[in-house]
Amino acid sequence: MSQALEFAEARRIVIETVRQLARPLKTETVALAEAHGRILAKALHADRDYPALERSLRDGYAVKAKDVPGTLKVGGEVRAGDLEQPPLRDGEAFEIMTGAPVPAGADAVVMVEHATRSGDRVQIQQTAEAGQFINRRGAEAAAGALLVDAHTKLDASHVAALAAAGWTLVPVFAKPRVAILATGDEIVALEDQPAPHQIRNSNSYMLAALVRASGGEPTILPVAHDTKEELLPLLKTGMGCDLLIVTGGVSAGKYDLVKPALRELGAEFRFERVRIQPGQPTAFGVANGKPLFGLPGNPGSSLITFQLFAQPVLEMLAGVRDPILPLLSARFAAPFRHKGGLTRFLPAWLSEDGMQLRHISWQGSSDVPALAKANCFLVADHDRESWAVGDSIRVMLKL
Repeated sequence: MSQALEFAEARRIVIETVRQLARPLKTETVALAEAHGRILAKALHADRDYPALERSLRDGYAVKAKDVPGTLKVGGEVRAGDLEQPPLRDGEAFEIMTGAPVPAGADAVVMVEHATRSGDRVQIQQTAEAGQFINRRGAEAAAGALLVDAHTKLDASHVAALAAAGWTLVPVFAKPRVAILATGDEIVALEDQPAPHQIRNSNSYMLAALVRASGGEPTILPVAHDTKEELLPLLKTGMGCDLLIVTGGVSAGKYDLVKPALRELGAEFRFERVRIQPGQPTAFGVANGKPLFGLPGNPGSSLITFQLFAQPVLEMLAGVRDPILPLLSARFAAPFRHKGGLTRFLPAWLSEDGMQLRHISWQGSSDVPALAKANCFLVADHDRESWAVGDSIRVMLKL
């Protein structure tokens, strides 16, 4: 049996292995309205200067800085969307709204709060610096400037930038196809009534949801019972996708047939155990230039090991260059203990302000109701056994 790795080392091996596979990524074009959350396949640039002319950053008065402080004649009004006004003359001010074009001759904007108007006169008692509250032409982005780089996961601000530049169609990387195969004689379909010794196939649907949340397209394969004859053809089918995830049958029992069957199909494993709980018997390998995982069969183990190891693979196959594992820091609201020796990822609840953390009692990694109550997992280090109220600990949010 291969040596168990610390989870950070196992994750590093996963990422480096997939990076070295260097398979070309497929691309497609989607409407901007459908681009949120997708990975940009090509750098996109500004079609013109932004802003395209000088604009006011405040409601107030456009002035010549040399004329203030002083009392000025109000020569007009400029609203956002107006065409450019006649040039501003000496001793004159234009009332101006946020976003409106700054009239020629004006070199500063004084906020309305610092001006007192009476009829067609406005008194300004403060000095103004040239350029004050003026958004210069091209200050945000010059024509041809990079707006969003390739391999960026598009969020709402990226969508806004591309919309402003007229990008109605967006080149993105195609979603990777992920095969999900649950194994075990005890597993029955969702619509079946399980006998006391059976369970419904919750893993496949949970993993499919995680795949979609990570940018992939899941395919749920039929459940493989614990025979080589049934397992091999389903594994072959799964290997036709960009990533294969198998749950169950990866430990060292008599009927744990997944790893021997994968080896028979040409898989080479990079690791087969990780020093975590739940999820110790997690296996990662490559077959025909494609990554694959053997995850433990209990739902808690599958969920945690997916987030730790399969999610970064899926993100890279979707176009992300450098996947990260975001871990927060939170403080315990109650004392907590665990047995040292393994890094444990345990269900917990983090308060809305992100400061108070409570461990959720559970019956082990098969306890789906406890998983459903949690909004995160506390990360209990292998070399520490107890935490007092107020002590900090790392936290991994649920995907």
